[in-house]
Amino acid sequence: MTEENGAAGARTTDEELRALDIPLLLRYGLTLGGRHRTALFGDGAVAAALAAEDHHVYPRGMAYLGEVVRRGGIAAAAELPEPLPGCAAGPAKEWLATAASVVKDDEVDGEETVARWLEAAATVMELRRGSRGHDGE
Repeated sequence: MTEENGAAGARTTDEELRALDIPLLLRYGLTLGGRHRTALFGDGAVAAALAAEDHHVYPRGMAYLGEVVRRGGIAAAAELPEPLPGCAAGPAKEWLATAASVVKDDEVDGEETVARWLEAAATVMELRRGSRGHDGE
């Protein structure tokens, strides 16, 4: 929930989430922690899931990118020509470049956080697919 949308319990719409600046959420969530990290893993993960869904990415693609980050690092994932398939490569490259700019090369915790964030987005995607009755990919 964003602070702008009012009282506790108010829902953030998909359109509001699509309008979020995901690179900014990554920058603050990875460097400042606390409520910024909470926003990254809350609204930020849902916003990333929506962006990926809009480009017809399957949840397994987002989860796989998280595993690539975990095993090879953010910088290596950012260098992939197509970290997510098709048109989703552009936003994914932007997210990874932002994360790489604030997480040091030897900072395992930062890389693990990015991997977990990508996996959180994949989980949101899977839950949304299941709620719409799309069991198979």
